Amino acid sequence: MTIDLRSDTLTQPTEEMKAAMMAAPTGDDVYGEDPSVNALQEYAAALLGMEAALFCPSGTMCNQIGIRLAAGPLTEVICDQYAHIYRYEVGGIAANAGASVRLIAGDRGRLTAARVAAEINPIEMHHPRSCLVSLENTSNKGGGSCYELEEIQAIHALCRQHGLRMHLDGARLFNALVATGQHARQYGQYFDTISICLSKGLGAPVGSLLLCSREELPAALRLRKVMGGGMRQAGYLAAAGLYALKHHISRLEEDHRRARILGQALASKNGIAEVLPVETNIVVFKPEPAWMEPQALIARLAAANIKISNFGGGYLRMVTHLDISDEMIERVVDVLQAC
Repeated sequence: MTIDLRSDTLTQPTEEMKAAMMAAPTGDDVYGEDPSVNALQEYAAALLGMEAALFCPSGTMCNQIGIRLAAGPLTEVICDQYAHIYRYEVGGIAANAGASVRLIAGDRGRLTAARVAAEINPIEMHHPRSCLVSLENTSNKGGGSCYELEEIQAIHALCRQHGLRMHLDGARLFNALVATGQHARQYGQYFDTISICLSKGLGAPVGSLLLCSREELPAALRLRKVMGGGMRQAGYLAAAGLYALKHHISRLEEDHRRARILGQALASKNGIAEVLPVETNIVVFKPEPAWMEPQALIARLAAANIKISNFGGGYLRMVTHLDISDEMIERVVDVLQAC
């Protein structure tokens, strides 16, 4: 038995999801004629309290479209220093929008209104124009940390005061909602654009959604086209995403519970220097070099058919998901205790 904790992108479609995919009616989505894609987009928009949604192949594409709708040459995007849009999207902000980036050292990937306020540029000839604040919820590099809704409200008020737009990288937004008890529709009132991923904890094989206004949907479609994201009979994939949104959100708490078990086991083990607070399904920890180097621990676990990720800076990451069972978690804890 291989236990793969490298990422929640590794999930496989359930049998019920496969059945929904095979039964999906399809059409040509570039013509707007795929009924399953249209159903997914309408359902997601209503779920988050937004006017429109656009189905895309990846979360990176959704983020880049959302950013490009707001940013262009001589403008600046404000985000956390560990934000996915900056760290893991190949410099797409520069390539696609021609914008610069203002990085903030937040709290495990999370910004505050006070920190954002200090980084908004004055309107004068020497500075790029601050145009967009991008938040990430949950924060990957923050160990799955979640925003309090009150802080999002404060940042939103600040952005409206200064004429800035807001984008949410919500790749794991539903993990945050389940953990905090917040509601998806609350988010639509605070963000101009939101990206959500269907192929992480929700378990769909492919796809993400960009939520936006009805007015901006044609521009978003145009940007999807130029990025090569137009798909034809995409309904088979959309049906998987729709099934995930309808059936896989509440079960995310199971992933969170299993992640907490891993976090507690690591926190009680000699040789572990730090375990970031486990709020959702991501466990980030740092072994003491005197006990075991990170790569050596990866190899030790791999020999026991357990896969985890090197997260850089001496940190390692484990991510729980719907293909990880209680039996697997018990096995990982036993192996860690024996190391």
